[in-house]
Amino acid sequence: MTAAIDAPPRTKADWAAVASLGLGIFSIVMSEFLPASLLPRMADDLGVTAGAAGQSVTATAVAAAVTAAIISVVLPRADRRRVMIGLTLLAIVSNVLVALAPNLPVLLAARILLGVALGGFWAMAIAVAAHLVPADRLGRALTVVNSGVSVATVAAVPLGAWLGETWGWRGVFALAAGAATLALILQAVTLPRIAPGEASGLRALGSTLRSGVVLLGLLSTLLIAGGHFAGFTYIRPAVESLSGIDATGIALMLLVFGIANFLGTLLAGPLADRALRSGVLLFPIVLGAGMLVMLVAGGSIAGLFIAAALWGLGFGGVPTSMQTWGARTEPARLEQIGGLLVVMFNVAIAVGAVCGGILVDGVSPDALLLVGGVATIAGGLLIASLRPRH
Repeated sequence: MTAAIDAPPRTKADWAAVASLGLGIFSIVMSEFLPASLLPRMADDLGVTAGAAGQSVTATAVAAAVTAAIISVVLPRADRRRVMIGLTLLAIVSNVLVALAPNLPVLLAARILLGVALGGFWAMAIAVAAHLVPADRLGRALTVVNSGVSVATVAAVPLGAWLGETWGWRGVFALAAGAATLALILQAVTLPRIAPGEASGLRALGSTLRSGVVLLGLLSTLLIAGGHFAGFTYIRPAVESLSGIDATGIALMLLVFGIANFLGTLLAGPLADRALRSGVLLFPIVLGAGMLVMLVAGGSIAGLFIAAALWGLGFGGVPTSMQTWGARTEPARLEQIGGLLVVMFNVAIAVGAVCGGILVDGVSPDALLLVGGVATIAGGLLIASLRPRH
């Protein structure tokens, strides 16, 4: 089940090219999260408030969501090799501009460019990966790509905090530009010419959205990712309300989460290739179970760490499982389904943060663990019950 492209189905995987995609998404996602640890220094240097500088994150997320939705429409004929290289080049330009930004407007404009790179690259990842490997290895290929996301998510904040003290925040963004440059070189060397799918443009996007199975899958994505981000965005106040854990303990707990998240990413690909329905059910349930275990057993340090491990393991497997499900559901519209999943993921980040904030302020910090856990499990049950029309 591969995209409809101008080439025969692959019988041998091109793992070097797949690795270039993983390195590309690593460099872009790392750049996305760097402000989390550099924000005070950025704000002081630019002479603005931390809240104003924080809009650099908002600008990236909005641009990513919009780009993911429309990139296959605005570039229906372009060689996908050139598109991926161009998006990586855009990330390099963004980081260089951020490193040199004299004021906030330039910084925000540069971060919008990063959002375009992020949304476009991730939306195209399924279709490009499908061209590089046989159909029964797509899950493994997406695991390689999403490993870049996992490593960047875990590494960006501590790396930024550490190097920011030594190099300054501008030097850290220059380093991010260097990482993207390495990805660009690897892509230029390894990626073959990739023709766009036969189904492209606005009509293909509309046809994808008319599928009831796709719409329910997107709702499942909203429930799973929204439930996760409702809890994870406010995990510190939730944990502090349950136990007397200190800042060092929270850091160690998040490290456990990150390691488990990476393991979940590694497990998701082989499972998706062999038993996709099991994967799309298992990982959301483990994720939700982790949140519920934290609620019930979070009063003890051991309970917190067990819950964090389950939570991280479950969430680590979600992106690959959902992307593989999308590819099996819409094999002729990989670019469209990839873009829609990225859009829904970004919507879930916003919805989860808003709903979690309401629960934290209006009910209690630990209430979001209950709501988030139930939502993720419900999302997993829903998507596992769907039958692709193909």
